[in-house]
Amino acid sequence: MDGFETLVSVGTWGLAALVGISLMMKITQRLQLSLAKHPSLGGHLRMAKRVAKWIPGYDYSSHQWFDVDGAPASVAQQRRHALHNLGAQLQSRSPQTLAQTDATKPMVSDLQLISQYRVPFQFRSVLAQHITVGSFWRESQGVWLTDLDGNQFIDVTGSYGVNLFGMDFYKSCIQEGATMAAKLGPVLGAYHPCVLDNVQQLCALSGQDEVSFHMSGTEAVMQAVRLARYHSKKRKIVRFTGAYHGWWDDVQPGPGNPMPPSSDTLTLNEMHPNTLRVLRNRSDIACVLVNPLQAMHVNKAAPTDSTLVDGGRQVHYDKAAYKAWLAQLREVCTDKGIALILDEVFLGFRLAPGGAQEYFDVQADMVTYGKTLGGGLPVGVVCGKAEWMKRFTSDKPGDICFARGTFNAHPYVMATMNVFLHRLQTPAVKAHYAEASAVWQARQNSFNTAMQAAQLPVRVAGMETVWSVLFELPSRYNWMLQYYLREQGVALSWVGSGRMIFNFEFDDTTFQLFTNRFIKAAQRMKEDGWWWTPEHQNNRNIRRQVLKEMLRLRWA
Repeated sequence: MDGFETLVSVGTWGLAALVGISLMMKITQRLQLSLAKHPSLGGHLRMAKRVAKWIPGYDYSSHQWFDVDGAPASVAQQRRHALHNLGAQLQSRSPQTLAQTDATKPMVSDLQLISQYRVPFQFRSVLAQHITVGSFWRESQGVWLTDLDGNQFIDVTGSYGVNLFGMDFYKSCIQEGATMAAKLGPVLGAYHPCVLDNVQQLCALSGQDEVSFHMSGTEAVMQAVRLARYHSKKRKIVRFTGAYHGWWDDVQPGPGNPMPPSSDTLTLNEMHPNTLRVLRNRSDIACVLVNPLQAMHVNKAAPTDSTLVDGGRQVHYDKAAYKAWLAQLREVCTDKGIALILDEVFLGFRLAPGGAQEYFDVQADMVTYGKTLGGGLPVGVVCGKAEWMKRFTSDKPGDICFARGTFNAHPYVMATMNVFLHRLQTPAVKAHYAEASAVWQARQNSFNTAMQAAQLPVRVAGMETVWSVLFELPSRYNWMLQYYLREQGVALSWVGSGRMIFNFEFDDTTFQLFTNRFIKAAQRMKEDGWWWTPEHQNNRNIRRQVLKEMLRLRWA
């Protein structure tokens, strides 16, 4: 073999070796990614979308609706009468509210959606014949909501998390803000004088360098991700199983999104060492998104009564463990140049004046806010380090990260925000924060003690002022509790007992009133037979029963 042939042979061998090494690296990377996925459907979004499309739509008939758990005829009849009476009571108390809701629903798609997804879908049709829930309120005051018929309800809807200090607080913020902005009016594109004060306060509260204003929390998260991609020159983002970051494609890639999951979005297992390994060993990740609300239910979607087919709802909050996880995540992101984005749109300043960053002692590269920060008006905000927030490249004038919005920094929103931020510094608000953790933990404990004393199969768990109702009974009808609470004058959001959001306006007296109403609602539900369960029934058996129903209908 001459020199040329030897050279070719060596080159061929070297190329083959490089190809082999590259292939092995890809296989290793893929294996690490697979191991970092949560084993549930929430961690495998393509499969989740297939399963969601596969689920057949069906309704329990009026004959089987009351005894799908095998209840004897006497219990089924008891439930039938109870449903009829409960529906009649709700209708007689709020005829105007329900009439306006029914008249509006055909023209508002959002109202149609939430009406359909209050309960497991098999129960919808028969339930709708007896019970409807109003979606209109006439006024609010403190912890109270008043419907169009003048009925007052204790508010634990939380207005999607906005209401931390009580509605009177936000109404006065809006009123004072409107007065402040009145002379300028809706002048868009420039800034109201209060904006300088706002950004100075926001930088101080968040520990960040710069601020950008947007029109919603979803839009703020979009911009944070875009900036991370712009500066890192990388495309992939990491989100965690079950976490919600708004409804746009990249961060809501599973069921509910008509687009297939993007290959640029990695949905990984939160609080797991395999996820940290993926972050350490890849060089194509722009950012990691964290929603601190997930500390309540790591790697699970937000609890809702529409998926409450049994009693298996789980919520477990361990502040120390989640704090340790965020510290590990921060370290890896720093080492790899990955932007750590803390999505505080829902929790905002609910946990501490400095938000989840202060509460969990972690510093993000960018943090997004919304909801309560606007003092009750719609807003989205990104606060971040200067190196991540810059939207242009000085020596490349065509290389920009464009983001504008007609109503960004709207004068009335900015003025209301200014009022809100100044009120965060008042002694009364600081006193609320100082005692919040102890107060709300004590209230959780007292509530659960009261439920146990009343021999009711419910308890609560949660994080500070955000709670979920947990059921200690494997019943097919646990979701009925939301309607008994409504009848007792407790207002829940459309996710039902999955999330109750309290505000600082609750004093001991109003909280005790809430507890009493809750006990009465649960007692009525128990007396009406909804918590009758057959011997040896458990959550696993119920899930198997539902799966068999679906398979039978699908194959038929």
